Amino acid sequence: MSIIFDEKSKVFSIITRNTEYQIKINEIGVALHTYYGKKVAGQDMSYLYRELDRGFSGNPYELRNKRGVSADTLPQEYSTDGAGDYRVSALIVRLANGSGTADLRYRGHEIISGRENLKGLPYVRVEKDRVDTLKLILEDKTAGLLATLFYQVFEDKDIISRYTVIRNESGDVCSLNKAASACVDFMGKDLDLIHFHGRHAFERQPERKRVGHEVVRISSKRGTSSHHNNPFVILCDRNADEWQGESYGVMLMYSGEHAEEVEKDQAGTIRVVSGISDDHFSWKLGAGEEFVTPEVMLAYTDKGLSELSFLFHRIIRENVCPNEFRDKKRPVLMNNWEGTYFDFDDDKIMEIADSAREAGCEMLVLDDGWFGARNDDHAGLGDWVVNRDKVKKGMDAIADHVESLGMKFGLWFEPEMVNEDSDLFRAHPDWALTDPDRKPVMGRDQLVLDMSRPEVVDYLYESIAAVLNSAKISYVKWDFNRSLANVFSRGLPADRQGEVSHRFVLGSYALMERLRESFPDVMIEGCSGGGGRFDAGIMFYSPQIWCSDNTEAINRLRIQKGTTYGYPVSTIGSHVSASPNHQTGREVPLMTRAIVAMAGTFGYELDPRKLSADEKAMIREQIGTFNRYYDLIQRGKYLRLSDETDEEYYTSWGFVSEDKSEALLNLVVTDVRANPEVMYVRLHCLDPEAEYEVDNCISSSEKVPENDAGEKNRIVGQVFTGAALMNAGYAFDPMFGSYPAVQLHFKKI
Repeated sequence: MSIIFDEKSKVFSIITRNTEYQIKINEIGVALHTYYGKKVAGQDMSYLYRELDRGFSGNPYELRNKRGVSADTLPQEYSTDGAGDYRVSALIVRLANGSGTADLRYRGHEIISGRENLKGLPYVRVEKDRVDTLKLILEDKTAGLLATLFYQVFEDKDIISRYTVIRNESGDVCSLNKAASACVDFMGKDLDLIHFHGRHAFERQPERKRVGHEVVRISSKRGTSSHHNNPFVILCDRNADEWQGESYGVMLMYSGEHAEEVEKDQAGTIRVVSGISDDHFSWKLGAGEEFVTPEVMLAYTDKGLSELSFLFHRIIRENVCPNEFRDKKRPVLMNNWEGTYFDFDDDKIMEIADSAREAGCEMLVLDDGWFGARNDDHAGLGDWVVNRDKVKKGMDAIADHVESLGMKFGLWFEPEMVNEDSDLFRAHPDWALTDPDRKPVMGRDQLVLDMSRPEVVDYLYESIAAVLNSAKISYVKWDFNRSLANVFSRGLPADRQGEVSHRFVLGSYALMERLRESFPDVMIEGCSGGGGRFDAGIMFYSPQIWCSDNTEAINRLRIQKGTTYGYPVSTIGSHVSASPNHQTGREVPLMTRAIVAMAGTFGYELDPRKLSADEKAMIREQIGTFNRYYDLIQRGKYLRLSDETDEEYYTSWGFVSEDKSEALLNLVVTDVRANPEVMYVRLHCLDPEAEYEVDNCISSSEKVPENDAGEKNRIVGQVFTGAALMNAGYAFDPMFGSYPAVQLHFKKI
């Protein structure tokens, strides 16, 4: 059993393969978080808390003469507001009598085998894992509130997931003004915070800072998890790097407004609270009703940031993403968007399909513009019927033609959006999120549908299902192209408007779940202007997400690297686009663009009719290379091999298979130099005793200047020990030209 309760000491020990998490119930029933880290062999870790009288830190009434014990300094398992803890809170309530105090005490617990699946929210699935669950029941008798803390222990994967259920047993209506998923207090730690900020077309950029005594809040007020602040943070030793040091990960499985709050208190304890943002949140909880928070995943390692990434990569691939697609080969696709934008008809799309097939692609995706009166981005959203002026032969004719080429067919939707110029809006203007008597904020000339209303979800399901039933469609690209504003629902009374943002997310999840149940063979790729909803919540319904609308390869190096701190390569939608790139104007060789895009699900975003015969032949070669290494790339360990200093010159990354039998080493020179330094890149996770041969090399590098012997060193056929590659590294020959890149495959011999 991975959960042990010592009745005498009142200590819960949650034990995974390499970690231990401890909770202690103190003498007045407060649940204390006393430890999370390497195993401590059953030691009661509450000794770390020192009972020191700190001025202006009040004491529980029962211990009013024991001034060293205060809610303001105790390491709390689920912190509340109003009862003497002045740090960031996990729970804020307003009771029927106007009181804002909650004081939770231990009522009981239950340890069960397996887990209770969440309804209407994403969760970590139990597949072939041994999972035990602790239900820790806390109550406030005066308020009539129960808070049940759920801990799911994925023992072999070193992952603990948490969520909280708040139940109103008062007999009156109360309001939840904040209900976070988890609170963790770290005693005796001097930690750095790493979070992932960004913007549209430049998402998930890591930023690292020392945790100080200010409250740091990483959050989104945009209705989604956002391009700007991802719902994933890392707390790590100040000297931790990729391969050593204690590292903690906190990842919220939620696609709406979120907040991760980090604070170091007066005693040096560091608290992190993760959950739904309270910026726009309030929830009326009637007598006997419950509120369920989103699930959050926790991970710990003392082996550095890469090992922490490996833990999240594995649990997301195997237990979060839909298992129907976990081991299913995903086709290399061609998307028409950057090739045609709105300027297409069915004949043009069929021509693109023909050219894509010649280039070796395995799927064609028809993007925005096929429906309603959609000839630009000012009209048609919400009208999910085929535009027969553009698609004259019908969607089934296009799908049949694509299928006849031996390819699969995919289609773009933006379900949660509506244009004012649409039949849907003219019929149901009240279905859009808008304030009464106020002109709404527009984004991309579109409004947002009120997904909190069941009739809106029903309409979307029926109209999208009709399209999916009308043709052989294997893939849906699900887009979301603006932030929310004017979040007012005409389906809820005034005193429940604080529920709209969360109900919106629940409605989107409900639609995704219904479509998945009805069309289990149709793979959904998430998208929100690229990476605006790149989170583990969407991954519960979609095994991959379009990583960024920025397809320019050199920018993508940083975007994709930042993404991999928490999310596996198998979830990262990444394509080769045309050069010069339409967003930056930068020219990058086709092979470099491909090597970068192979660190993802791989595909192409261009007009293949404009490719030369040589370019099509090169693309066929690229697709063949990607498919040859598909399992290694999608399921192997992803290695971040260059740091910020290196990346002033070059960026390098790699993959190593779980059995250490093969590795893929990639490098792009971003600052080509005369008389350059030698680039030494150390691999990791190999078998040190084995020998590895370079059995394939692809490169966009122009011919290097001859060395003194007048010969270029031969690459294929070189043999190295694993120990040499890990301890000294591979020495790359100088590379010249425009953004040269190289990919080497090592095979164990």
